[in-house]
Amino acid sequence: MKCAEFLLLLVASSVCLSVAIAAQQTCPADLDSRCGDDAPSGPRDSEGEFFPGIPKIKYEGPTSKNTLAYKWYNAEEVILGKKMKDWMRFSVAFWHTFRGTGGDVFGAPTKFWPWEDGSNSLAMAKRRMRAHFEFMEKLGVDRWCFHDRDIAPDGKTLIETNKNLDEIVEVAKKLQDETNIKLLWGTAQLFMHPRYMHGAATSSEVKVYAYAAAQVKKALEVTHYLGGENYVFWGGREGYQTLLNTDMKRELDHLANFLQAAVDYKKKIGFNGTLLIEPKPQEPTKHQYDWDVATTFSFLQKYGLTGEFKINVECNHATLSGHSCHHELETARINGLLGNIDANTGDPQIGWDTDQFLTDISEATLVMSSVVKNGGLAPGGFNFDAKLRRESTDVEDLFLAHISGMDTLARGLRNVVKLMEDGSLDELVRKRYQSFDSEIGATIEAGKGDFETLEKKVLEWGEPTVPSGKQELAEMLFQSAL
Repeated sequence: MKCAEFLLLLVASSVCLSVAIAAQQTCPADLDSRCGDDAPSGPRDSEGEFFPGIPKIKYEGPTSKNTLAYKWYNAEEVILGKKMKDWMRFSVAFWHTFRGTGGDVFGAPTKFWPWEDGSNSLAMAKRRMRAHFEFMEKLGVDRWCFHDRDIAPDGKTLIETNKNLDEIVEVAKKLQDETNIKLLWGTAQLFMHPRYMHGAATSSEVKVYAYAAAQVKKALEVTHYLGGENYVFWGGREGYQTLLNTDMKRELDHLANFLQAAVDYKKKIGFNGTLLIEPKPQEPTKHQYDWDVATTFSFLQKYGLTGEFKINVECNHATLSGHSCHHELETARINGLLGNIDANTGDPQIGWDTDQFLTDISEATLVMSSVVKNGGLAPGGFNFDAKLRRESTDVEDLFLAHISGMDTLARGLRNVVKLMEDGSLDELVRKRYQSFDSEIGATIEAGKGDFETLEKKVLEWGEPTVPSGKQELAEMLFQSAL
């Protein structure tokens, strides 16, 4: 290639690159700035148009072909004595929806939303919060959740960090008042900063334990100030990588003391919300102390905390622990611990926490069966702790994902009604245990079935006749409702 030809190609390539960059222009964090050729005459925030091409999402019914409409979720429809919105109590997770970048351990971020400027400034945090509330208004969701460090940037000191958080919380409070959107729960991010590499409440360093306590103290305060209905503890690094350098008993004792201190401070400031623990078996640690619901329940029992905490069940965490989401929900429910659900799912071919939106109708029906048996989730709800796939990069995808997740759970609720009205599956279960409806069965269930009496009964009855469990029929009856 001749030099002149090379230079001409270089100039042409530069022009093409400039055009491409201009086409991908993002709006700056300056709240008074305008962005793009179609910018309104006033500040874009005041126009409420972070999502100018997206209408308010409405219910249109199962026959609708409109992808930006609900097919199954009808918020005001009364089902089993409650409005559908009161069964669901849907919430948008700030971190995945507005801080998710699409980046992973193998690749750089893929999502560059038009309201972002790439900074972590206070101005950007305010703009992001306004976009978040507009998103919820258009989606028709009236609750949200946050981690403290997701909504406000770290400062150089704890005092500066708390000041940053206060400034963003005031923006959120104003937006809540204007929109009547409520805070479902808040939490402290105790896993990302390097100081928490050994854990927070289970760190081997006392100064880190104290810093975590100060951070949770502040997070409890702002959750209370924003009218939060719950507060969540997710101990992503409360565990170990190896027992060779770990004093497990000491760490568990420290964790219990930390949670007790949180209970004490909650009561001191008059916060009446529910404290929730979110179990997860591993990732990022090799072993996390609140492995599953049963392990967490045992921990709460040992340390006398059962009356102070309930469980936030995340479906993807359930499968990571070797259980189904339905199993974890039922374990929490029958022990009076079901407080909230992080509505997501994992991929059965992938062994980590993929945080996908739940779209499986069968699983959603099982989830809703537990919720209905529990009488609902209030003051908890369904939080979409789920994120777009790395390859989904359109703003519209944020809406499509939530619409799909909400419709799936709504369809699950409708299926539960079908099963209840039909009654065949309930009758199958009743008949399976009907031998315990006898006099001796009642004695056993009352805790008075002593071994001597039962031995006499065996000698009287002879060898038991054991009927079929009818699993295939149960599965058929369940599937018929889908």
